[in-house]
Amino acid sequence: MITFETRSEANDTVDKKKRYRQILEILQGGKEMTAKEIAVEMCQRGYVPTPERNFAAPRLTELSIKGLVEPCGKQKCSYTGKTVALYKMR
Repeated sequence: MITFETRSEANDTVDKKKRYRQILEILQGGKEMTAKEIAVEMCQRGYVPTPERNFAAPRLTELSIKGLVEPCGKQKCSYTGKTVALYKMR
């Protein structure tokens, strides 16, 4: 399917190690943040062009699998009003 191909192609263009470092830098100091909050911070620092949540969320999942970050709670997202996960460094 075309959508699977384009998603895979887009995923292959991401410098994941660089994105991991950026996310871990943002979470330093015991911060607990949502994927959207991390994406907003990434945008403010000039790491990504827009505060789109998808700049952070897939990498947070991967960092969780690697054991470097973990979900640590829930809160209502100030952007969407939905209940979302909070992440912190392990």
